[in-house]
Amino acid sequence: MRSLQNQYVVNRIELNEPKNATGRHLYLLALGAIGIVYGDIGTSPLYAFRECFAGTHGVPASPENILGILSLIFWSLILIISIKYLMFLLKADNKGEGGILALMALVQREKSHGRNWTGIMTIIGIIGAALLYGDGIITPSISVLSAVEGLNVATHRFEPYIIYISLATLTGLFMVQRKGTSKIGAVFGPVLLVWFLVIGLLGIAAILKNPGIIIAVNPFYAVNLFLENHYQGFVVLGTVVLSITGGEVLYADMGHFGRAPIRMGWFAIVLPCLLFNYFGQGACLLDDPGASQNLFYRIVPASLIYPMVVLATCATVIASQAVISGAFSLTRQAIQLGFSPRLRIIHTSSLEIGQVYLPAVNVALFLGTSILILGFKSSGNLAGAYGVAVSGTMLLTTILALFIARKIWPVHLAILIPVATFFILANIAFFLSCILKIKYGGWIPVLIAAIVYLLMYTWKRYREVLRKIIEAQSLPVDLFIKDIQASKPHQVPGTAVFLSGNSNGIPRTLLHNFKHNKILHRTTVLMSVKNEDVPFIPEDKRTEIENLGCGLYRVILRYGFSEDPNIPQALSKIKTQAINFNPMQTTFFLGRETLIISPGKYFSHFPKMIFSFLSKNSFDASKFYKIPPNRVIELGLQIEI
Repeated sequence: MRSLQNQYVVNRIELNEPKNATGRHLYLLALGAIGIVYGDIGTSPLYAFRECFAGTHGVPASPENILGILSLIFWSLILIISIKYLMFLLKADNKGEGGILALMALVQREKSHGRNWTGIMTIIGIIGAALLYGDGIITPSISVLSAVEGLNVATHRFEPYIIYISLATLTGLFMVQRKGTSKIGAVFGPVLLVWFLVIGLLGIAAILKNPGIIIAVNPFYAVNLFLENHYQGFVVLGTVVLSITGGEVLYADMGHFGRAPIRMGWFAIVLPCLLFNYFGQGACLLDDPGASQNLFYRIVPASLIYPMVVLATCATVIASQAVISGAFSLTRQAIQLGFSPRLRIIHTSSLEIGQVYLPAVNVALFLGTSILILGFKSSGNLAGAYGVAVSGTMLLTTILALFIARKIWPVHLAILIPVATFFILANIAFFLSCILKIKYGGWIPVLIAAIVYLLMYTWKRYREVLRKIIEAQSLPVDLFIKDIQASKPHQVPGTAVFLSGNSNGIPRTLLHNFKHNKILHRTTVLMSVKNEDVPFIPEDKRTEIENLGCGLYRVILRYGFSEDPNIPQALSKIKTQAINFNPMQTTFFLGRETLIISPGKYFSHFPKMIFSFLSKNSFDASKFYKIPPNRVIELGLQIEI
């Protein structure tokens, strides 16, 4: 998932490509990556290790189990995050952009592997994106709750107020989204850097009291966990997966930071500090097997409990911010790729790309997180709902990446088969163990994903149906030109721009206007906006102009899925003698479609009703394309589907 940048992120335009950064810029980008990319995985020590023993699916806190869980966490961070994501997946980029939708778009662009495979990979991408929304609701809830629960270690006086403090914290976080994170983003990197250094030092102090815990790096203890606990050992994998949440975030943020800064931040700071803290918690639990409740705070000196709660809350707020803003960016990508209706998008920074705010998504996330906190009441209870979405998305991302490795790069089978087998089996094991938590709350992200998938798939499918209907009803250009030449209609001064999704025939809006008013503008532009499956379109490739004759021109504007269309801005850059885009002499004609649903069976009628509802509530096209409202004329059109 992509998230917001802060002041340490250097704009792609300023550096050409952040992945080529060196020297001071590289260190600044690495600091920014620590603050944005690693907030989610960086706050996992608050609850991940604890839940392996104190949770619903926990195992007894015996020395063998403690060493086994630590070994599983250690090798999960090494194999899944360090090798799979940092070494392999960061190479699977779509012109510098990462994330499951960017990966899906890359698959769609490569047509050589056949339409059937493209359709399957598209469905996989939609499901993975849908699961990320479930993660976006659960992550803020469990992170903030687990941080605030640290107050219980110092005194139980705060226990009745934990839920309300958590709700107040998240309410404040969602309220400031409209203002963007340009100001608070300046402290993201330093705060998370302090967080990682502090939890690392606390872990080292605990390890020094029981240095024998280091033997958990031996994978034998991970294998022994399964041999000793059998089925329960497999079930606890669904809790171990909490230690690797955030892998998708670092992959999705590749376009903001580049490979080198993300890798530097992980191997130099994040990974060592996480491992020190997890092993420190293990050492503490070895000394006192009954200390599994609020285990993270057990290695914190009593005098530092309150400052640590404050630091942990700040860290979880930053982690939540990354997930929330990632949902904003994911939705914008979905809109541009045609999987979502238009929504209101507010840019919170005029300098940095990617900083967007979507009010509808913000409200949905706030309501979702509030309901989860009120319903589950503790981070331990929420842990049962966490993991299904994360592990499911990781599995689907792996499938897409392996498909690309074979079909697009391609990688020799002798290398691909063993690598694919290992990572697929590992991800399947994590996912199946999380599925076992369905009845304990794991159904929540599955339900959210199912709803999002239904909406995205329905919108994509029926937009294609609508496009074919409009194309079938459009008039060929040559017939319209012949009619103009024969009838010689009155032409009025100025420029008329008719927006249409059909880049071949004559738009129905133009036919409708011509039929009733019997006039044409001296310059008539047939405008189409095409969203490409690449992140960015170079300015010299943005516009395509074709002279159709008789004062008619076809203009096609192309935008990438990480860009926001701005039609007046694009038109102002067109420099031709034939077309004069004077804003005060240009009128934009837009069609407002009224959908008439034809009778049918329930299973065909219901999706049409959903599509009609989404279409009616889609954000106004003139505002979405940044067209001045006083220059717009809307023409009503009825279309039966």
